[in-house]
Amino acid sequence: MLRRYSAKEVRALVARLKEEYDAVLKRQREVTEEIRADNRRLRARLSVLEGQKGEVSEALMRAVQEGERIKKEGSEQAESDRRELRLLADKCRLFLDKLSAKYPDEEDVKDFQAFTHTLYVYLGEEEPEDVFDMDEVLNPKYPLDLSKLCKELGLMDDGN
Repeated sequence: MLRRYSAKEVRALVARLKEEYDAVLKRQREVTEEIRADNRRLRARLSVLEGQKGEVSEALMRAVQEGERIKKEGSEQAESDRRELRLLADKCRLFLDKLSAKYPDEEDVKDFQAFTHTLYVYLGEEEPEDVFDMDEVLNPKYPLDLSKLCKELGLMDDGN
């Protein structure tokens, strides 16, 4: 069964539906405006962040270039220092040859010889004299003379 509505009831129903629709429409417009405002704010933030990203990238590139420059300068300085040390070692060697020829038994000449040897060891051009070779100790290439060894170490007098 169908019920018939009066014009007054229909107008009241239409008015109520219009109010509900207007309320929903108003709320929808508010939400849409909030979303648009958030969108504008986020676009502005994105623009700032993209600008910062470019600045960070440039800073990183400059830092890498500066690191390479410092590394290159350090390498050049090390090479320059090595050349200077090599020149000093060569001059010391020449001077040592002259001193050794003139004063072969002087203690100062032996000290200077040790200094010169240390320079060449530092440059990697000579092996240190007192390198401990465990293989040589365990497997000597010649028979050991214990009395001579004790005399060298100062554990035994020359006069027996």
